[in-house]
Amino acid sequence: MTKIIAFESSADETSVAVVEDGHIVLSNSVATQINSHQRFGGIVPEVASRHHIEWITRVLDDALAQAQVKPSDLDAVAVTYGPGLVGSLLVGLMGAKTFALAHDLPIIPVNHLAGHISAANFNQPIVYPAMALMVSGGHTELVLMTSENKFEVLGETRDDAAGESFDKVGRLLKLPYPAGKTIDEMAHRGKATIKFPTAMAHEDNYDFSFSGLKSAVINYVHHAEQKQETINQDDLATSFQNAVVDALIGRTERALRHYPVKSFVLAGGVAANSQLRESLTTLLNDFNDTIFIPVPLTYTGDNAAMIGAAGYWNYKQNIFADLDLNTDPGLDFELLQS
Repeated sequence: MTKIIAFESSADETSVAVVEDGHIVLSNSVATQINSHQRFGGIVPEVASRHHIEWITRVLDDALAQAQVKPSDLDAVAVTYGPGLVGSLLVGLMGAKTFALAHDLPIIPVNHLAGHISAANFNQPIVYPAMALMVSGGHTELVLMTSENKFEVLGETRDDAAGESFDKVGRLLKLPYPAGKTIDEMAHRGKATIKFPTAMAHEDNYDFSFSGLKSAVINYVHHAEQKQETINQDDLATSFQNAVVDALIGRTERALRHYPVKSFVLAGGVAANSQLRESLTTLLNDFNDTIFIPVPLTYTGDNAAMIGAAGYWNYKQNIFADLDLNTDPGLDFELLQS
C-alpha cells in the first residue's frame, strides 16, 4: 500500500490530503477563501497567496490527524506545480518541499489538470482508452487518454473557459462569487426564452469558444436596461446555461463518434453542474461500450486528494523531482518524463 501526502494551492483553496494507492482518500483537508474574494467578484492573486501562507500548516496538521498517519508512514510527497497563480503555487510548493526535506521523502510533481481527471478514480477505475471533458474556471478541454497518465488534447477553448463565462455572467447579474452553482439553480426555475448563440457549432474541430456567448448575454442585458425592460433572471440563466451545455455536448458527441473509448470522464469545477451531468448521462446512453465516470461532487473543485491520485500515477512511473522544482503557471496537459 502506497501512501502519498499531497499539497494543492493553485488558486484559492489551500489543501493537503493523504491518499492510498491512488484511489482511497484517508484525509482531505481544504481551507477555502471564497468569503475573502466574493467582494471582488473573483480571485485576487495577492490576497490568495497571503491566505495560503496562513493556512498551509493548519491544513497539513489536519490532514495528518484525519488520516491518523505519521510522516514515517508516508511514501512520497505530491504537489501541484502548475498551472495556476504563481504566488499561490509557490506557497504549496514550498510547503511540500519543506515537508519532503524534513522527512526524507521523494517529491512528485503533479499537473493540476491531470489531478482533476484522476479524481474520477474515486468513483470507479478509469478504463483505457478513455476520454475526458475537463471544464473549470480556467480550462475547457477534451482530452484523449490512450493509457494511464498519457494525455492528448483533442480540443480546447479559444478564449474564455466555460467556468469563466459562468462567473462573468454572474457578475453581470450581481450574483455571489463563484456564480456557477447559483446559475445552475436559477436555470432549473426558468425557461429557455432567449436564443443565445452556440459558437463554432458547425466547424470541423473539437475546440470551444464562450467569449461570443458572454458578449451576447451582456448585450442582451444592456439592451434591456436601455429600454427599461425587466429581465427575468431565471429565464436568462436557463437560456445561457443551455447554450453552454449545448456547446460542450456537441463537441463531446463528435469526439466520441470519432474516437471510440471504454470510459468517459467528466472533471473540473463545472463538472458539478447538474444539467451538464444529466446531458452527458443521456448522451453516453447512446455509446453502449463507454462507461460514464463523473468525478464525485466532493472532488470536482480544487483539492489535494486529486493531486494524490495523479501523484500515484507518477509514482508508479518513477516520475520524481528534485528540490529545485519550480512552478509552471502556464502548464498544460503533457506527459512528464522521468
